[in-house]
Amino acid sequence: MKLSFQQGNSKLGKNIFTFSIPSGYSCPFAKECLSKADRTTGKITDGPDTQFRCFSASQEMLYPNVRKSRWANFESVKQLLTDGNLVESIVNSIPVKATIVRIHVAGDFFNQAYFDAWVAVARQMPHVVFYAYTKSIRYWVNRLNDIPANMKLNASLGGKDDDLIAQYNLKSVKVVYSLEEAGLLKIDHDDTLAFTQDQSFALLIHGKQAKQSKASLAISALRKIGITGYSSKNKRIPVAV
Repeated sequence: MKLSFQQGNSKLGKNIFTFSIPSGYSCPFAKECLSKADRTTGKITDGPDTQFRCFSASQEMLYPNVRKSRWANFESVKQLLTDGNLVESIVNSIPVKATIVRIHVAGDFFNQAYFDAWVAVARQMPHVVFYAYTKSIRYWVNRLNDIPANMKLNASLGGKDDDLIAQYNLKSVKVVYSLEEAGLLKIDHDDTLAFTQDQSFALLIHGKQAKQSKASLAISALRKIGITGYSSKNKRIPVAV
């Protein structure tokens, strides 16, 4: 069974391939960013503790074909897990020319078996760098000594497992609303800090946000100083820390 991988965009670069499943529905430990786009209508529903809307859920709201592709992957993954063929199918679905794979532009590790499958894939493909942002910290901690060197994980703050990040001194990423809020953390604009180094970092708030929300107002303030979206062009913006 073939799974759908996408080639990187202007932000990520064409050498990065990505894999996604539906936002929110596959994110058991999301909290501050929990949002879901209805599978049929695309209508967004935010979670009870949502502070900023998941950018990938907004993609699913806006683009029906994106939503359809991610749900197809999700259904296939769950069936392949049941059949015991997921690792083989992922390996066979990754494009031959891929050198870097982002696991989940949308979605997260929804159970331990699924997390373990990606660990096995990375181990079988040492020539490829795999990286992911995740709030499923407990699955990572359960395999802390088994993560291969070519699998780069980034603990995403703002979830239900945040306490484990400090407890196990994990590399983390924080979404911030301004340059000043980042403090001493480097700000990543094109994902390179996610897979090229081992220090915690920050991401500027991005994506389509609820009108007049704190997150939406922060994006407007960033635009006024020339920062638009989550783009490598923002590297030109000086950051004083």
